[in-house]
Amino acid sequence: MRLDPPQLPAVPHFFLYGEAPRDTGDRFLHLEALDDRSRPNRWTIRPHVHSGLHQILLIAEGTGEMRAEAERLAFAGPCLLVVPAGTAHGFRFADGTVGTVLTLSARYLRDLCGREPELAALFAGPASLALPEPGPVEEAVAELARELAWAAPGRRGAVEAQLMLLLVAGLRRLAALRAPPAAPGPQALLAARFRDLVEAHHRRERPLSAYADDLGVTEARLRAACRAVAGMSPGRIIRERRLIEAKRSLLYSDLGIAEIAYGLGFSDPAYFSRFFAKGTGECPRAFRDRRGADRDGTR
Repeated sequence: MRLDPPQLPAVPHFFLYGEAPRDTGDRFLHLEALDDRSRPNRWTIRPHVHSGLHQILLIAEGTGEMRAEAERLAFAGPCLLVVPAGTAHGFRFADGTVGTVLTLSARYLRDLCGREPELAALFAGPASLALPEPGPVEEAVAELARELAWAAPGRRGAVEAQLMLLLVAGLRRLAALRAPPAAPGPQALLAARFRDLVEAHHRRERPLSAYADDLGVTEARLRAACRAVAGMSPGRIIRERRLIEAKRSLLYSDLGIAEIAYGLGFSDPAYFSRFFAKGTGECPRAFRDRRGADRDGTR
């Protein structure tokens, strides 16, 4: 007998940690001390998702581990932790870790990227970026906090100036560790719009033609953009997104394999198992047993 698909995601979606999701303004920006939420939660932030919010954590002192999807990233201050919107993530911090959490809306970042396109690369994926010395970044964060706390003339411009300094510092640190991406263009914009649609529809089977129609392009043009920007076909992008959601459900929930399959739009759990094994090299049960169903971001 077919089970009804689960109504809730495997990982809770929050606005800020512990707060119910809500819409944000085009220029939403929030800054708070790391221990505002970490200390009351015994320095453990359980896995969760911010759908339309990016985050950067400045760790000035201390150590810990960041869980990002199925990966674990150990870190030690001083460093920057980058969490793109839509990433399932959690943390365990050493007691007394000192830091600051910056949250900005995806809409605000898109506006900034319209003027400085390279900034998009900073949020291409979760990252732990060691800082040779925290001084310039700490100064930008401190100035940003001061500007957010009062309403002086020119406040909006001063806030954005300090925000840009912080984002550029992260981008340059990322560039020092990785090869810089190609400059974005029309194909990159099309691929980004396609990913947004995949995010909205990944829980059901949907033909590529439907995506192309929504984007107002031919399937051939969509394939060309995805291969040029992401190095993979649109179909693979869809499969990879569905695999991410399957992994989340296996790692962060107690749902059975069949429940997960139906929740992701598969009509046959056996087909889902073959899909998962083809994409990961192991069956869903083996993946869960090896990684462990982990709700608090730590073992």
